[in-house]
Amino acid sequence: MDETEFWELIDGSREAAGGDPEEQADLLVERLAGRDPDAVVDFARHFEARYNRAYAWELWAAAGIMLGGASDDAFDFFRCWLIGQGREVFEGALHDPDRLADLVTDFDEAVDGDAEELGYAADEAYDQLTGAVLPDLGLPPQPPEPLGTYLDFDDDRALAERFPRLWDRFRP
Repeated sequence: MDETEFWELIDGSREAAGGDPEEQADLLVERLAGRDPDAVVDFARHFEARYNRAYAWELWAAAGIMLGGASDDAFDFFRCWLIGQGREVFEGALHDPDRLADLVTDFDEAVDGDAEELGYAADEAYDQLTGAVLPDLGLPPQPPEPLGTYLDFDDDRALAERFPRLWDRFRP
């Protein structure tokens, strides 16, 4: 599975689910289970590589602004959700997290920003296909600390200056 196919699966499952993260995860499991185990492993590699790329202080701060705070677990689930939004949103957010204010048109804090189940879709599909646990993906581990420069999540002034569009939209 190449990168284009990966994003097509993400986009297709999101569109079919009407943007609901839980439904998207279920559809993704179903679609992955219809492929061979090697394709599922490839999908998992693509997902995990992007998940690790999104482990950055600026994205964590953006998640905190959008969600009204983001614990370690909440940020993990936010990164899964971010991948689930598709390539344009994901890459745009990595390039400039403040762009999320424009890239994410509809955002319901009760539903959006948390897609923990997407992170397990490949595991579930692989188990359905083989009855086994997904093998080691051969990727470097997530860095011990988020990428970039540390941001004080409690400094509202600094966050508002760094992320003016997000701040205006989610913390008026």
